[in-house]
Amino acid sequence: MLRIRNLEVGYGKLKVLKRISLHVAPGEIITIIGANGAGKTTLLHTIAGLLRASGGEVVLRDQNLREYPARKIVGLGVSLVPEGRQVFATMTVMENLQMGAYLPMRRDKNRVREQLAWIIELFPVLHERAGQLAGTLSGGEQQMLAMGRALMAQPALIMMDEPSTGLAPLIVKNIFKVIVKMREAGNTVLLVEQNAKAALHIADRGYVMETGHILAQGAAADLLANQDVQRAYLGRDVDAQT
Repeated sequence: MLRIRNLEVGYGKLKVLKRISLHVAPGEIITIIGANGAGKTTLLHTIAGLLRASGGEVVLRDQNLREYPARKIVGLGVSLVPEGRQVFATMTVMENLQMGAYLPMRRDKNRVREQLAWIIELFPVLHERAGQLAGTLSGGEQQMLAMGRALMAQPALIMMDEPSTGLAPLIVKNIFKVIVKMREAGNTVLLVEQNAKAALHIADRGYVMETGHILAQGAAADLLANQDVQRAYLGRDVDAQT
């Protein structure tokens, strides 16, 4: 699905990603864990076309994403749920979802209606709040809306940046259950998450990033059992097993 090889990204002279390589197979949940400043968000923004790489490859199926702007990358099947939700606060819940379907509406309106029905099944509260301004929702409801909006684009690959930030443990558990349902529905998920224990419990594989490098990688169960990973990243996380 996605192959990244020797990716380099920086801000001016500051090199943030330093020859990063990873891959994501169809139908996987892959999590990337690491401390603040490791480069996790920069990686997602580069895949999405919001930042330009200075070297390396980002290949989705057979398409080199470095050749495309962000709007084209969405059309190729990549959606991003950004950190902090970033819903359109002055638009209603339904209008936010419709914005996510901007490109698919041009191709198949019936498929968009089916996708909306599935998203409402995943997040019933979005149906209840359909006419409510997004900025008046709770943090958990906004996170559900941001996920639903990204799913409306009918992505093959959905990337999620810190979906548990600022949410109560029960809401976090529900969010992670939905991520598993997304995989069951055929989505491939690339998940950046500081709540490392919760992320590794639902992931197939994981990568540990530190200061722009991949420090460790492997099956999620192996990373959970790794004593170095436990000491560095798992000590205080909320357990959100599904």
